[in-house]
Amino acid sequence: MARCKANDAVKLAFLEEGEVEEIDSLDLTALTGFKRTDKGAVEIQLVDRLTVLKLLVELAGGQEEKAVEFFRAWERKAEEGVQEET
Repeated sequence: MARCKANDAVKLAFLEEGEVEEIDSLDLTALTGFKRTDKGAVEIQLVDRLTVLKLLVELAGGQEEKAVEFFRAWERKAEEGVQEET
């Protein structure tokens, strides 16, 4: 959740009525709320990444070394993903 991207949530805001089937292909993991008014205004609410990270640290329950190890592994995985995209 803390590393999810908002790109597809923004794409959702620009979909037209005839493109509803494209929603299934979007990664909306970061999306927590979505509103579209009758005048076309869009409100997107996304996951608060800082809150997610704080929760992960709390769940470590005093095991800071394990938390540090987890975050390092997480960063390595993220870097691998970035390298694969390029």
